[in-house]
Amino acid sequence: MSENNHGDKNRIVLAYSGGLDTSVAIAFLKERTGKDVVAVSLDVGQGGESLDAVRQRALDCGAVEAYVVDAREEFAEEYCMKALKANAKYEGVYPLVSAISRPLISKHLVQAAHQFGADTISHGCTGKGNDQVRFEVSIQSIDPTLKAISPIRDLSLTRDVEIRFAKEHELPITQTEKSPYSIDQNVWGRAIETGFLEDPWNGPTKDCYSYTDDPAFPPVEDEVVIEFRQGVPVAIDGRKVTPLQAIEEMNRRAGAQGIGRIDIIEDRLVGIKSRELYEAPGAVALIAAHEELENCCLEREQHRIKRDIDKRWAELVYDAQWFSPAVHSLNAFIEDTQQYVSGEIRMVLHGGRAVVTGRRSESSLYDYNLATYDSGDSFDQGASNGFIEIYGLPSKVAAARDVKFGNGIAVPKEAVE
Repeated sequence: MSENNHGDKNRIVLAYSGGLDTSVAIAFLKERTGKDVVAVSLDVGQGGESLDAVRQRALDCGAVEAYVVDAREEFAEEYCMKALKANAKYEGVYPLVSAISRPLISKHLVQAAHQFGADTISHGCTGKGNDQVRFEVSIQSIDPTLKAISPIRDLSLTRDVEIRFAKEHELPITQTEKSPYSIDQNVWGRAIETGFLEDPWNGPTKDCYSYTDDPAFPPVEDEVVIEFRQGVPVAIDGRKVTPLQAIEEMNRRAGAQGIGRIDIIEDRLVGIKSRELYEAPGAVALIAAHEELENCCLEREQHRIKRDIDKRWAELVYDAQWFSPAVHSLNAFIEDTQQYVSGEIRMVLHGGRAVVTGRRSESSLYDYNLATYDSGDSFDQGASNGFIEIYGLPSKVAAARDVKFGNGIAVPKEAVE
């Protein structure tokens, strides 16, 4: 993308989704700031309208330029695969659906600001969510000279104000009633919140879900073999796939079995707890397969450290630190661990569960001759006597001291009679 300053940089780049909030924001920002608005839209696998339709609506609402990009491959390869290698699950369950898309969107917003001569970037986030932090910290990390604003947060744009503004300015907006949910989705998964879900006692209804079918009424079980090369899925059932194709196919197959539904009370970055629903069938199944392959291929201490690193990686990325030095360094460790994470995982997908039933890898550290209890066992069991003596020596010495000072572990009298 070429650099073009467009004179005095009197423009705003807007992260444009095509919905009511950001459509109204185009005219609202121009009216309130006097600056022309450049609308930027990314396809990260969210489905719905075509990019051409979204681009035309932006222009019809008054955008001076409308920049659209198909970022699905980039998102899958550069962002989803990093999350997969890190087995990223915030609070142990959430595969970071929104958290990993915001840095990518921010990168393209900054590129558009450079190309179209803007000094300000606008997004449509509220003041209570995580995404405002992710956008603005990411933008600052890439280009700290750019300003970031949010009409909804900074200019008190409530929905009734938006609808009235759209009618007064004859904007081509047909959406006038409040959706029961706030939804963000991409190829890695789908996030659903607000509405009646804000009462954590209310159970989700069928209309909450789109990526997954009801796991209570599944089709026949689906067996799948996923081949990984250095932590990345490269084939499914023997057919070569790109990262995007792997995610899309597992979304379809795991989604049909109701896999990947998540319902949690989540600790938000801004300090409040929120009730969140997620659907991430492909992500959940792929992470389960990847974790099991790591069980085979990572050395014990490396594996223990990586599990700690994975947890911190998920927390940092959730907390808007994608471009931080800390995540950059963790990425280097994670990438190094993937050198031997190659092989095949067989899974059965059925009734809401993805269960690993087979694994094989030329780089596996599992040794049948060491593990077997049958004849052919190559493990020297006699070596265990000395190992136990030395391994238990610190505890033995400490126990003797405790007995000396009357602090030994009490043993019930009947246990020794």
